[in-house]
Amino acid sequence: MKEILQYVDAHWVEWLFVVISTLLGVGYRRLSKQMKEEKVKNEAIKDGIQALLRDRIIQSYNHYSDKGYCPIYGKENVKRMYDAYHVLGGNDVATQLKDKLLAMPEEPAEREE
Repeated sequence: MKEILQYVDAHWVEWLFVVISTLLGVGYRRLSKQMKEEKVKNEAIKDGIQALLRDRIIQSYNHYSDKGYCPIYGKENVKRMYDAYHVLGGNDVATQLKDKLLAMPEEPAEREE
C-alpha cells in the first residue's frame, strides 16, 4: 500500500495531464460534431432564403411587367431583395430580371382618350 501511495505522490501531475487531455479531446470531438451539424443547417437555411428571394424577384418582375411600369418603392424593394440574394450566392436569371425591372418606367404611360 505504501508503494502505491508513493507512486501516486510521484506521478499525480502526469495523471492529471492525462485526465485533462482526455477531457479536452472528448470536448473537442463533441464541439466539432455540433459545428458540422450547424454548418449543414445553416447551408440549408441559406439555400432556402436564397430560393425565396429568387422567387419573390421573379414574382415582382412578372407583376410589374404585366402592369408595364414599376413604382419607385417596387424598384427599391426588388433592389434590396436582389442585394441579399446576391450576397447569399445567387446570380442567375434574377440578375436579368432585376435589371429589366429597374429599367421600367416608374409611372404608367398616359392613355390617349
